Amino acid sequence: MQQTTKSAVSSAAFTDSKPHYALLDGLRGAAALMVVWYHVFEGFAFASGGVIENFNHGHLGVDFFFMLSGFVISYAYDDRWQDQKNNRLTLVGFFKRRLIRLHPMIVLGAIIGCVTYLLQGGVKWDGSAVSFSHTMIALVLAMLLIPVHPGASYDVRGNGEMFPLNGPSWSLFFEYIGNILYALFIRRLSNKALGTLTALLAIVWVWFVAADISGYNMIGIGWTIDNANFFGGLLRMLFPFSAGMLLARNFRPIKVKGIFWISIAVLFILFSMPYIPKNGNISLNGLYELFCIIFVFPVIVWLAASGETDDKLSGRVCKFLGDISYPLYIVHYPVMYLFYAWLIDNKYYTLGETWAVVIMVFAINIILAYASLKLYDEPVRRLLTKRYNRK
Repeated sequence: MQQTTKSAVSSAAFTDSKPHYALLDGLRGAAALMVVWYHVFEGFAFASGGVIENFNHGHLGVDFFFMLSGFVISYAYDDRWQDQKNNRLTLVGFFKRRLIRLHPMIVLGAIIGCVTYLLQGGVKWDGSAVSFSHTMIALVLAMLLIPVHPGASYDVRGNGEMFPLNGPSWSLFFEYIGNILYALFIRRLSNKALGTLTALLAIVWVWFVAADISGYNMIGIGWTIDNANFFGGLLRMLFPFSAGMLLARNFRPIKVKGIFWISIAVLFILFSMPYIPKNGNISLNGLYELFCIIFVFPVIVWLAASGETDDKLSGRVCKFLGDISYPLYIVHYPVMYLFYAWLIDNKYYTLGETWAVVIMVFAINIILAYASLKLYDEPVRRLLTKRYNRK
């Protein structure tokens, strides 16, 4: 792997001392942009009362994030737990590092979500009013990453989201669970035991999705704690996370020229495939999405980790995308809530009717993400690292 210079290292590497896989940082940012694109079409579905008809599988960007997370965490930390010479990593030290890396943006995302919610009038989707005190409870819970139970008085949007002020925080909730399980249990597994665990998780995940236990005919599960969502969300995180760890432990570079741009194209094509109706009781749509996660994503991660940013354009693109990837994912949905409300109020149902506004929404999200990174996230992480994690 090419070791990037200090000036070229993505902000994603801020709390890690090892050289980063620049192409993986870039792909994380590209996947974040694709998630935003998916949510644009989700808005048209909400406005029309129908289903998502374009970019049907864009939610798989989250599953790609989970696999990247497992790969990077295993690479960054596995050998530090027993490293007596260079300040052996402890549980407290690991959790400090992960909290410093992840939680500042969770807090900011909750605050931005609260602001946009109040700008919408502080009402549920059905128009019923929510008290300010219940909104503040939802804000505190969101900042602490404590999920809201569907139907609770502080389920302020009334659609059962774990985090109604900033829906995508659900994946960070499961990411935290993955980090805890890694530190307490999974990191201790031998390579063979990790492979067995990953295979068992795959079998259970295939059963869960093929039988359509969630009733969604898709993998887009985990955003609420109602019904099968918690178990499904846990499976949705655990398999790609464990698979990513397994890839990192057995990684050997395989060079493919132009793999960064090839990977982006492949992800976009996979996410753009048409929705597949159920065949009896079998979720063919879910099985297609499982095919992407189990077979295609590992190949992309492996080949991208093998690649290098060997030209200035790729290097700059990867760094920028890596910089904004996490902030973009965290801050974009509060903006999307405003976009959805505008679509519903004006009865707009297609990209053709709203393309100029969609471009503006993308621009606002990217600018907001970059501003959040530079004006808040990086300074706060520097301060917290200096105070709590000097080693």
